[in-house]
Amino acid sequence: MSADNESPAAAETSTPNRNGRLRVVVIDDHAMFRSGVKAEIGRDVDVVGEGQDVPSAVEVIRTTKPDVVLLDVHLPGGGGVAVLKEVLAADPEAKFLGLSVSDAAEDVIGVIRAGARGYVTKSIKPGDLVDAIRRISEGDAVFSPRLAGFVLDAFSGSIDIASVDEDLDRLSNREREVLRLIARGYAYKEVAKELFISIKTVETHVSSVLRKLQLSNRHQLTRWATDRKLV
Repeated sequence: MSADNESPAAAETSTPNRNGRLRVVVIDDHAMFRSGVKAEIGRDVDVVGEGQDVPSAVEVIRTTKPDVVLLDVHLPGGGGVAVLKEVLAADPEAKFLGLSVSDAAEDVIGVIRAGARGYVTKSIKPGDLVDAIRRISEGDAVFSPRLAGFVLDAFSGSIDIASVDEDLDRLSNREREVLRLIARGYAYKEVAKELFISIKTVETHVSSVLRKLQLSNRHQLTRWATDRKLV
C-alpha cells in the first residue's frame, strides 16, 4: 500500500476535553490505517488529529496538544524518531506510544531512546490498544510481550545499541527492509514480491548491504542480523 498524498488536518484545536475522554493523535502514512484506528478506538477516546509525515505530525501535535500520540516508526520526512525529537524538544511532557507493523529491535529501541513511553505492533486488539493508551497517559511504559525483551536487553547491555545504530545508519530504509527479510530466510523472489520490486533490484540491494556491512554472503548477513536481534 502506498502512502496517501492528502494532508490530514487536526480535528480540533487545542482545548480541554470536557467529557474526560483522552485526546489522541494518530500518525501514520496510510490513510486507511488511520481511518481504521479511529473507527476501532473512537468509542473510547477522542481522535483529535492525524499526520502522515514528519512535518504534518509535528504541526498537528503542536496544534492539538493531545494526551497521547500513536506514532508509526517509518514516516516520510525522517521517521518517527524525527517527530519525537522535534516535539519533545519543545514539549518534554508529550506522551508517545509507538504503533507499527515493525517488530524489529532497532525500531523498538530507536523510538524508546528518542522518548516514546511504549511500543506495540499493529496486530494489537482494539481493546488492548485503548488500555495501552490509558496506561501511557498515566505515565506507565507499555510494550507488546516480545518487544519488552528488546528493551530489557538494551538496558542490560546484551545488545550493543551504539554499534547497531552505527552499522544501520549506513543502510537506506529499503536496504534495511531487504536485510530483515533475507535474514528471516526469504528467497530473492519472495523479497521482491513482499516489497513490490524486481528480483534484480533485490540483488542490487543485497550486494549493497553486504558491501556496507563488510560481509561476504547471505549466511553471514543472517548471522549478523540474528546476533543483533534484528529478526
